[in-house]
Amino acid sequence: MVYPADAKQASLAVTNSDKNLRFLIQSWVETTNGEKTTDFIMTPPLFVSKPQGENTLRIMYVGQTPPTDRESVYWINVKAIPAVEREAVQGKNVLQLAVLSRIKLFVRPAGLAMSPADAPAKLTFHKQGNKISINNPTPYYITLVNFNIGNHNLPNTMAAPKSNTDIAIPAGVNGSIKYQTINDYGANTPSINGVMK
Repeated sequence: MVYPADAKQASLAVTNSDKNLRFLIQSWVETTNGEKTTDFIMTPPLFVSKPQGENTLRIMYVGQTPPTDRESVYWINVKAIPAVEREAVQGKNVLQLAVLSRIKLFVRPAGLAMSPADAPAKLTFHKQGNKISINNPTPYYITLVNFNIGNHNLPNTMAAPKSNTDIAIPAGVNGSIKYQTINDYGANTPSINGVMK
């Protein structure tokens, strides 16, 4: 999800597609270190989602002014806890699971120098020993998927803006680099041949 830094708020729809169950929905925002942050307010933070109902979460940035030369990233967390009818489970062993959905939240400053669609092709790669360094000179976070060197699959990786991200690779892995990225709409971009420097 992209949150324009100059926006007052953004919204996220939460849909309960179940025909019978109600869910208690709890939501919050975390930093990339997994710590709850007060940079955002999510309303309502706790509500009941009725069967086949839709609710809207409002997300408001209230933190310090974010960097103006690059994106910042956070995680939206939405936990769905199913309702339990006491009579239905009384005297029975029951396993009940809550589902936690995590969504990347990018705070994007206005007026960045390039389009986010142009950023993936700007990545360069450097192989040194048993690691590959990804250089991201752009102001955007770029998530690489279907990431390969030769015939070896590499893990999905998020490259931070204006920095290098290192990935360990097994000894002897060589070949050309191919990858796709995830665009602003959550879709995979066309495959790109990586530039090794």
